Amino acid sequence: MKRLVSGMFCVLVFSLAGCRIAEKFPTVPLDPESQKFYQSARLIMTSEESKIFNRLPDAASRKEFIIDFWAKRDPDPYTEANEFKQEFEARVAYANKRFMEGGPGMNTDRGRIYIYMGPPDKFEEFQTHDDSEVRGPILYWIYYNFDLLIEFADERGDGRYRIRRTEGDFFRAMEGMMLGDVTSYGENKKRKFYDFQLTYDSAKKEFVISVPAKAFAFETGQGLLKAELDFELYIYGNDGKKVDRFRTSQSLEKKEADLGSAKMLTFALPYDLKPGQYYVDAIIIGREESLTKSRKIFEIKV
Repeated sequence: MKRLVSGMFCVLVFSLAGCRIAEKFPTVPLDPESQKFYQSARLIMTSEESKIFNRLPDAASRKEFIIDFWAKRDPDPYTEANEFKQEFEARVAYANKRFMEGGPGMNTDRGRIYIYMGPPDKFEEFQTHDDSEVRGPILYWIYYNFDLLIEFADERGDGRYRIRRTEGDFFRAMEGMMLGDVTSYGENKKRKFYDFQLTYDSAKKEFVISVPAKAFAFETGQGLLKAELDFELYIYGNDGKKVDRFRTSQSLEKKEADLGSAKMLTFALPYDLKPGQYYVDAIIIGREESLTKSRKIFEIKV
């Protein structure tokens, strides 16, 4: 069992490594549009995105960031609707209405979990129990897709619920939600959000992306792996400004026998990256359901 101290719940807001102190670099007052966005979107910002956003100098650069922020999380960029954004905004509205505990519901433990993961697959409530440390009810939220159980407790009996413990890989689930994992969204529940690696080869001037072979499916009866992959890289400088948005596509066709015991498939994306330090926000979109869409942020030094 993994215990969480509710007083350190900012781990869910800003970082998956623990509560971190505010960034030590200049910030400027936010314009109304940016303030409205940041009020709720901060809940699903990665640590890297928070750094980038807080370094942006003006409303124009923040507006571009906001457009990109939602585009990166769109589970199907080939349609007009952004299902992730729509679902996120609906969850925020529900949390603010349902979990009011003296403030906006999205700032409560239950509200934030609901925003991240949606309604639980199973809900249990114990009005009476033998835990002497808890004056009010104890709740269990269970998410089968993540093999995850979260216990909330009204310790003071005042209607304010706090996370007491979790069972399962809590932080993997949270990290996936921050990056835009769509596995908890409606019809996407059976799809996978695969991990992958990215490096930059300065000598060859190319990004190298390694994707797990298990992310792909072979054509039944033919032993042939076919895939069309779209790669999209958002490149940011150390000052937070976007350097480029790089897109390319590659086709994959391999026989199962040729793969042997290979666990990773490698793709080279030619790109001339100048010397410096960067954040590279990498997205892989598979046009087949085998891969779907995966995203990860890397720090690269050239």
